[in-house]
Amino acid sequence: MTSHGSSPTASPNSRTNGLAVASLVLGIIGVFLFNVILGPLAIVLGAVGLRRAPAKGGAGMAKAGIVLGILDLVVFGVLLAVSAANGGFHWYVGG
Repeated sequence: MTSHGSSPTASPNSRTNGLAVASLVLGIIGVFLFNVILGPLAIVLGAVGLRRAPAKGGAGMAKAGIVLGILDLVVFGVLLAVSAANGGFHWYVGG
């Protein structure tokens, strides 16, 4: 039930740093999927979000996004090293 005086959307004066939130979300998803793409994105968005943190807040989320972005790249490196040690990728096409 909505009241007559409030808006269901966020106000323009919202204190949430959207870039910090995006960095955190991309970092979390990047641990499991597309880590080579989402890791650098999380690092860049986290760095920009950290610069905007004094005005918008969210420094902790931005730092966590940067750390998770670095973790994404480390996971990719480990997976790449394990794959190379096991003979690389082989595509089996029936027949």
